[in-house]
Amino acid sequence: MVSVDAVLLAGGRGSRVDGAVKPLFQVGGSTLLRAAIDAVRARGAARIVVAAPVLDDALAVRWVREDPPFGGPVAGIVAALEEVDADELYVLACDLAAPAAALRRLPDALPPGVDGVCLDDGRRQWLIGRYRTAALRAAASALPARGRHASMRALLGGLDIAPVAAEATETHDVDTWDDLHRARGGAMTEPRTLPPEALNDWSAALAERFGLAEGDIPISLILDLARDVANGVARPAAPLSAFVAGLVAGRAGGSPADTEAAVAAVVELARGWESR
Repeated sequence: MVSVDAVLLAGGRGSRVDGAVKPLFQVGGSTLLRAAIDAVRARGAARIVVAAPVLDDALAVRWVREDPPFGGPVAGIVAALEEVDADELYVLACDLAAPAAALRRLPDALPPGVDGVCLDDGRRQWLIGRYRTAALRAAASALPARGRHASMRALLGGLDIAPVAAEATETHDVDTWDDLHRARGGAMTEPRTLPPEALNDWSAALAERFGLAEGDIPISLILDLARDVANGVARPAAPLSAFVAGLVAGRAGGSPADTEAAVAAVVELARGWESR
């Protein structure tokens, strides 16, 4: 019989929620962390390792921390791999609004010939997956600096990972205060987009400081660019890519159409990066 453990990732900075500890957010009568633990346990995980500082002493889990902290999800996985010994391994982010629904999409055991599976709602959701532990260890051993700030593509891109189709409502994560509000209210029609009004004051201040027109700062467009680059490449690549898109648009003339074209080109590159 195939054995399975779980690695849960809960050690991020929470920068888009003012530094709050997202795994401790309450949704549906449970913290996101406890919901993730219950979800992997219901799917048969024998040992559960949480990559994070200790957030709740009452939880029957093992805690590990990448060194130095805040090295990203790959560094958390690399640290946690030292604490597991099952044949297969769930990898799950602890900011999912409905982790049980997401995990129900995954198979009870991996099919022959693949190194793992992960959900795909139009893009690969590497942090909702089930993987062969040996394959993960081999891939992790090839990463420099124990995976610090590495992208998930760097860890998994060389493995045979089969996609499992999923709905966006099943992969909805809580990245912002608005995401949390939607998760608590059940309305998740735009699960990954920060509403433009959340940045209106800052955008207005920037426009006034630099003499820009109201329509010169396309907030939604830039946030979507940052999201796609963070998912497809790596989180630190998002601000770099936004800068490059602005530079390219400015050199092309700086019109709204120039900005849209530059952003579209960057997004296209990011979405194909994982299969490069």
